[in-house]
Amino acid sequence: MNHQEFAQTWINVWNSHNLEAILTHYSDDIEITTPMIAIATGGKESSLKGKEAVREYWRRALDKFPDLHFDLIHSTAGVGSVALFYKSIMDKHAVEVMFFNEDGKISKMYAHYD
Repeated sequence: MNHQEFAQTWINVWNSHNLEAILTHYSDDIEITTPMIAIATGGKESSLKGKEAVREYWRRALDKFPDLHFDLIHSTAGVGSVALFYKSIMDKHAVEVMFFNEDGKISKMYAHYD
C-alpha cells in the first residue's frame, strides 16, 4: 500500500469511530506523543506508551468528540514512515508523523497542531 492509500484508509477508519479498527494500525508497544494528551488529562505528560494506554485515551477522546471527523489534506512518505496533513477537531490543522515497525504497524507517532 502506498502512502496515499494508507492515508485515506487511516482517515476513513478514524472517521468510522471504530476504536478496535483504529487500533489495528498500531503495534502493541505503540508510543504516541501529542500536545492533546496534556490538554485532555490536565497533566504535564504529552506521551503514552502501549496499546492499552492509547486505547483508553482514544476511547475518552471519541466519547468527548462524538462528531470527530478528519479531512485529509496531503500525505508524504519517508523511510519507514509517513506524514499526514489533515483538518482535525476544533477546526485545527494537524500533521502526524508515523513510523512503522517491521510488521508494518505504527510503532511511533508524533502529532503537531496549529
